[in-house]
Amino acid sequence: MRKLTMDELGRKSVADFKLADKKPLVVVMDNIRSMHNVGSVFRTADAFLIAGICLCGFTPQPPHRDIQKTALGATESVDWLYYENTMAAVEALKEQGYKVFAIEQTKGSISLENFKTYLSNASNADANKESNKALAFVFGNEVEGVSEEVLAICDGAVEIPQYGMKHSLNISVAAAIVLWEMVR
Repeated sequence: MRKLTMDELGRKSVADFKLADKKPLVVVMDNIRSMHNVGSVFRTADAFLIAGICLCGFTPQPPHRDIQKTALGATESVDWLYYENTMAAVEALKEQGYKVFAIEQTKGSISLENFKTYLSNASNADANKESNKALAFVFGNEVEGVSEEVLAICDGAVEIPQYGMKHSLNISVAAAIVLWEMVR
């Protein structure tokens, strides 16, 4: 066994990334404090070729060296928009036809491993409507989670199953888990 060389990895250039067909997924960051979390989510979004990121509220925005430290250039490839508040981002995404789900532990949340089945059943329930595959996921503040105000306008909540003592994950880890589950 040997590591692949940079040439063998077949990495896209920024220009190729911009032209590539993206997964119809958007990450919404609801008042994230850590620049390292923001950079990590950009890097994950690049890895999975997602459509974009919405940075909301006091979530740090590129360019910043602490974001770049973990993003490793992904702020140049992944499209992003800034919104003064998360409500505005969610409302804009819904107007564009996205189904918006909070990644949060709530009463009635859908366990991540059942989410694709939930989506299939939801689209089959109304066979006359075209299935909407454009999804946005709201990831909340490191301490407070997704705000109650935003939860109220989401189409639902998805929960990552956890079996240990903490029952919480770092936002960058949660985003990686959810995005991988959606693209695999």
